[in-house]
Amino acid sequence: SHAPMVAFSSLVALGALVPSAYGLQVAPMSASARGHVSVRMQAPGTNSIQGPGDYSLDPGAGNYGRLSDKLREADIERRLENDAIAAREEAAQRAREERARKVALLRDIPDYTQAGTVDEFMFKEGVKEILEKLDYDLIGLMPVKQRVREIASLLVVDKMRLKLGLETSVPSLHMGFTGAPGTGKTTVALRMGQILQRMGYCRTGHVVVATRDDLVGQYVGHTAPKTKEMVKKAMGGILLVDEAYYLYNAANDRDYGQESIEILLNVMENNKEDLIVVLAGYKDKMDRFYSFIPGMASRIGNHIEFP
Repeated sequence: SHAPMVAFSSLVALGALVPSAYGLQVAPMSASARGHVSVRMQAPGTNSIQGPGDYSLDPGAGNYGRLSDKLREADIERRLENDAIAAREEAAQRAREERARKVALLRDIPDYTQAGTVDEFMFKEGVKEILEKLDYDLIGLMPVKQRVREIASLLVVDKMRLKLGLETSVPSLHMGFTGAPGTGKTTVALRMGQILQRMGYCRTGHVVVATRDDLVGQYVGHTAPKTKEMVKKAMGGILLVDEAYYLYNAANDRDYGQESIEILLNVMENNKEDLIVVLAGYKDKMDRFYSFIPGMASRIGNHIEFP
């Protein structure tokens, strides 16, 4: 048999289809490749030879891919999208079923079901005893004592609803105390901690008092460790931040107190079941502080004004 030949005219025609900068080579034939001719291109300035279907030296090589790979990627994306749609539909169905269950529970509870009274519950939990101690500790301040009783009564109602099997969302227990120094804010915080501990809203009920000096550092990188250390000490109880408005300096956007405020906001939201934050200070200054930090105002669920 004769070795296959490549017509010169064929090479000229092929050369017109590729850039002139590429050189054409006819690869040598092995015994097993007889009957076939391999034409390859060599890129200028390189020793690399490109075969048919080889786009590795093409500047747009990243745009090429196997059809099977592209189809597989499209199939994966389609499955992920379908899974997301199914998850949303399942969540919506669970929400509808949960709502129907709550409606049925309310409808089926007999009217004569007894959940007890607020006074009985307070007596059993020892809350009544703490309120009596508060009366003994503070002379006068009737509006403050009344507000403390209202908060305690609200929490008792929440417990009674749970006793009947009704789900309830616990209101924010973070508090704002406004008034002049020496009006009994720390004493009320101590008694509130004991009440919340007796009712199961915090683990220990202890109170940690902090000021700007305890929370804000003097140089870069010092504030976060100080604030987190005070938060760690108060976990399970109450963190009372006295004169909280000093944490924010409106005249200096780069004041280190801003970092402490951001940490407190994060803790008040993510650890609200294990830490209660009480912000205390003069009323006018606290109102201005809340106007500067809207996120803080929205997290304070109870306000007590000390005359």
